[in-house]
Amino acid sequence: MEPHPDPVPGTGGAAEALTARVTVAESGTVTGWNTGAERLLGYPARETVGRPAAALLAEGPALTDPPDRLGLSPLSGLSALPRWHGTLALRHRDGRRLDARVLAHHRTAPDGTRDWLLVSAVTGRTDRPEDEELMRAGFLQAPSCAISVYDTDLRLRRSTRAGQGLLGIGDDDARGLRLTDVIALPVAEEVEARMRRVLETGEPQYLENHARAPGESRDHTWAVHVYRLQDPDGRILGVASTGHDMTEQYWARTRLQRIAEASTRIGSTLDVTRTAQELADLAVPDLADFLSVDLLTSFEEGQEETVAGGRSLALRRVAHQSVLAGVPEAVLTLGQVDEYPEGSPPVESLRSGRAVRHRVDEAAIADWVADDPVRAARVRDFGFHSVIAVPLSARGVTLGVVVFARHRHPHPFEEDDVVLAEELAARAAVCIDNARRYTRERGTAVTLQRSLLPQRLPEQSAVEAASRYLPAGARAGVGGDWFDVIPLSGARVALVVGDVVGHGIHASATMGRLRTAVRTLADIDLPPDELLTHLDDLVARLATEADLPTDGDSADGVGATCLYAVYDPVSRRCALARAGHPPPAVVRPDGTVDLLDLPAGPPLGVGGLPFEPIETELPEGSLLVLYTDGLIAARTRQDDIDDGVARLCAALAGPADSLDVLCDRVLAGALPHRPVDDVALLVARTRALDASRVATWTVAPDPAAVAETRKNVVARLEAWGLTETSFVTELIVSELVTNAIRHGEPPVRLRLIHDRTLICEVTDAGSTAPHMRRARTFDEGGRGLLLVAQLSRRWGTRPLPRGKTIWAEQEIGAGE
Repeated sequence: MEPHPDPVPGTGGAAEALTARVTVAESGTVTGWNTGAERLLGYPARETVGRPAAALLAEGPALTDPPDRLGLSPLSGLSALPRWHGTLALRHRDGRRLDARVLAHHRTAPDGTRDWLLVSAVTGRTDRPEDEELMRAGFLQAPSCAISVYDTDLRLRRSTRAGQGLLGIGDDDARGLRLTDVIALPVAEEVEARMRRVLETGEPQYLENHARAPGESRDHTWAVHVYRLQDPDGRILGVASTGHDMTEQYWARTRLQRIAEASTRIGSTLDVTRTAQELADLAVPDLADFLSVDLLTSFEEGQEETVAGGRSLALRRVAHQSVLAGVPEAVLTLGQVDEYPEGSPPVESLRSGRAVRHRVDEAAIADWVADDPVRAARVRDFGFHSVIAVPLSARGVTLGVVVFARHRHPHPFEEDDVVLAEELAARAAVCIDNARRYTRERGTAVTLQRSLLPQRLPEQSAVEAASRYLPAGARAGVGGDWFDVIPLSGARVALVVGDVVGHGIHASATMGRLRTAVRTLADIDLPPDELLTHLDDLVARLATEADLPTDGDSADGVGATCLYAVYDPVSRRCALARAGHPPPAVVRPDGTVDLLDLPAGPPLGVGGLPFEPIETELPEGSLLVLYTDGLIAARTRQDDIDDGVARLCAALAGPADSLDVLCDRVLAGALPHRPVDDVALLVARTRALDASRVATWTVAPDPAAVAETRKNVVARLEAWGLTETSFVTELIVSELVTNAIRHGEPPVRLRLIHDRTLICEVTDAGSTAPHMRRARTFDEGGRGLLLVAQLSRRWGTRPLPRGKTIWAEQEIGAGE
C-alpha cells in the first residue's frame, strides 16, 4: 500500500523528533514512521514500514515472528470512530514494556482509501516548573479575550491585557475596586448583579451588552460569560468574567433583522407615499440620522423617464424622517419639487444605477452644497458628515432616489452600511413599483367605471333622485356595481341597480354591457320580470363567451345581480323584480322604514328560472332606496348581513335636508372607512302627477267617434293653456285613434298627460303592434305613423298584459 499523502516524515530535525508519528493502513500494516517514533521505540523505519502494527504491542507477536502469527491491527475494532485516544502498552526495541499515551486519527484520502495516523509525545508529558509561568503569561496577555477575576467581595484582582484595555485602566489602579467603581454605566450594574448571582448559585451567567466603555473609541458589543472560581476542595475563591468582542456579528445580525423587518414593514399598502414613509421609518435611527425619499416627477404621470447625463433632474419629496422631532434638517417639504444638478450624489447614483457613498467634506458634496445656501446652512448647523445615495429601481425602471445621512451618529457610513441601504432600497423600490402599477391600473379601472355610470341623472317628473358610487378599498379593486335612472313613456321612470361579480377592468366592462342592455330593453317598455329574463339570457351568453380562451388567458366568469323598478307618477304604483339582489328599502312619509317583501329570484346567468314581480303603491313623498350588497357587507367578522341592514335602516330614519345629505348620512352610518366591496346607492323620492293634469276618454269603436274625440282634446288643451299645440295634437290623436279603431280591438281609450311634455296615449286590446313603413306613390295608407313620427319628439309601443298602448310625446309649444 502506498503511504497516505499527509506528510509523515521518516526523518527530520530536532522538532520532528519530539513527536512520534506513525501511519497504519486499514489492514494493520505500518505505512509511515518518523524520527520521533524511532526515538520513542528504538526501531528505525526500515524495520517497521511494511510490517504489521500489532508487532509493536507489548503483549503481541514480535516483528521477527512469521507473518501468520502477527495478527490484526490493534485499532481494528475502532473502525467506526473518527478518532481514538488512550494508553497503549508498546514493546521497545530493547524488549522492555513502554506505556504511551496515543492519539489516533481515522482519515480518508482523496482517492477514498482510509488509514490511521497515530501520534504520541516523546518528551514533555510531565509538568514543568515553567508551565505555571507560561499559563499566567498566556492568561494575562490574551489579545482578544477580556478576562477579569474578582474575589468574593466582587473586587477586581487581575485582568488580561484586553480586559485592561476594555476597562480603560491598568490593574495597579483598578485592583481592589468593584466593577461599578471602574465603569459608571448601567451595564456594569447588570454584570455585577450577575456576579452576585453566580456566587450564590454557582450557575454560570451569559449576557450581551452594546455600549461604549471608557477604553473604547466607539460602541462595541460584548458577549460576557460570568462563572464561579473554586479550588480543588470546592472552596469558593471568587468569580471571573470573560468578554468576547462580537461587534461585527452584532451588526451583521442587526442588518439581517432590518432586512427581515423590511419584508413585513415596507409595502403594507399599495400606496406610494406610505410605502416610501415606511422605508424612512425603518432606517431611522438605526442606519441613518436623516433619510429622504425623492421620486422622479415623471413617475406621477406614469412615464418612464431616462436619466441620461447632461441635465439636472426634477425630483419630488414624498417621504423623510429624522432622529430629531419635526425633521428640521429637511430642505424640502413633503410634495415639493427640487432640481438636483449634475454631479450631486442623488443624480450621480441615478446616472450610475448604484449606491454612492461620500463624506460631506469631499468635493462632490462641497460643490453641490456651495450652490445652495439653504442646504449649506443645514449641513453646517446640524453637522452632517456622511451620506449614501441609493437609486430606487425595479423591473428595469428608475423611480427615484433614497438619501441616507448621518449627523448625530459619530462614525461615517461604511461599506456594510451601503450593502444594507441597497437592500432596503431594493425592497422598497419593488413595493413602490407595485403601488405605481396598481395605482395606474386602478385609475384606469375607476375611470372606465365612472365613464360607464350616469354622469348626471336625467330630468324627469316622476321622482327626485340622488346617487352615490364608491369603489372598493385598495386591495379589492374596482368592481362592477352600477345604477341608472331611465325615463319611460307615460311620465314613468325606471330605477335600476346592479352588481357584476368580481373586480377589475373585466367587471367594469361587463357592467357597461349590462347597463347598455338594460337601457335598450327599457326603451321597448318591457315589464320588470320580462326585462330581467332577457338580461338573464344575455349574462348566460357572456358567461359562455368568457369560457373561451382569449390570447392564451381565460377571462373571469360572468355573474351579476340586478334590481329593476318602474314607478308611475299617475297611479303612484311601482312594479319591481329582482335577480338575486338585496331588496329595496322604502321610507314612508311618516318616517317608517321597511324592506319590500320582494321575491329574490336567481342571480343573472343561472337561466331557466322565472322572476316574480310585485306591484305596490307608494304614497307621494316616499323614498325608494336601491343599493348593492357592498353597503350592507360585514364590517367585522362578527357582523352579518342583518347587522348591515339594521345600520342602513337606522341611517335612513329621521329627516334630511336633501337627498344628497341623506346619501352621505347612509354611507357614513353603514360603511367602514375602507369598504371591502364597491357600493352603489340610489335614493328616489316619489312624486305624484295631479289628477287635473291627466285626461282620459273611452272611444267608441266607430270611425265617426274620431271627430268627437278631437273636439274633447282641443277643449282640454284650451283648459290647460296649450292652445298652440292643438293643431299638431289633433293630427296625432286622429291618426292613433283611427289606427286603433281600424286595426285594434275594443275597448279603445285615449289619455292625455300634461307633464314636461304633452303625452298622448291610445290603448286597445289588440296584440298587433304597428310598424312604420314607407308608402309608395299610389298607396292609400302607410303614411300615418310616419306623420306621427315627424310631428312628435318620440313615439313608441308599450305592451300590456292584454293589449298595447301607442304613445307619442310632443314638446310643449311645438305647434307654433
